[in-house]
Amino acid sequence: MKLILTRHGQTVENQNRIVQGHLPGKLSEKGKQQAKKLALRLKDEKISAIYSSDLKRAADTAKEIAKYHKNAGFFLVKELRERHHGKYDGKKANEVKWGENTDEFEKLSDMKKRAKKIIDEAYKKYSDSTVVFVGHSAINRVIIRIMEGKDFDEIENMERQRNTAVSIFEIKEDNKHIIHLMNCTKHLD
Repeated sequence: MKLILTRHGQTVENQNRIVQGHLPGKLSEKGKQQAKKLALRLKDEKISAIYSSDLKRAADTAKEIAKYHKNAGFFLVKELRERHHGKYDGKKANEVKWGENTDEFEKLSDMKKRAKKIIDEAYKKYSDSTVVFVGHSAINRVIIRIMEGKDFDEIENMERQRNTAVSIFEIKEDNKHIIHLMNCTKHLD
């Protein structure tokens, strides 16, 4: 299966440095343009299915992609949601003591379980096809770690996923996945 992994467009909350977590989020004007440029970039791909986080910011981005792929399956799923930050969702990023409050955050092991679940589900249905996942920075980094077969303890040190960045993987049944592209935003130039 060819997996195209992307992140939602910029949100008003991103602009204001607000921790979104499981909040819906609203695409900013720039984010709407990013989503349209992403959709144009992917318009010639033979996409069989689009899986998106059910949070509004990701769903709105996925809907732009779907405009060019009317016959693709379209699924809004909780598995691709951003990391839940407990009582810190909705707070300014500088109000969060990031190194001290990790017990409030969703566990990486739980994120890994939901990421593996949706990857397996998509692979089962579309093993010989191209699938798009529209997610968020943290869940996308978890998916990338799964593709790389690397440890999850260092996920916070990974490169942040830029808004509408494209990463492309070839998923293999033997878990020897191939990485073709990482965090590319050439469509935004």
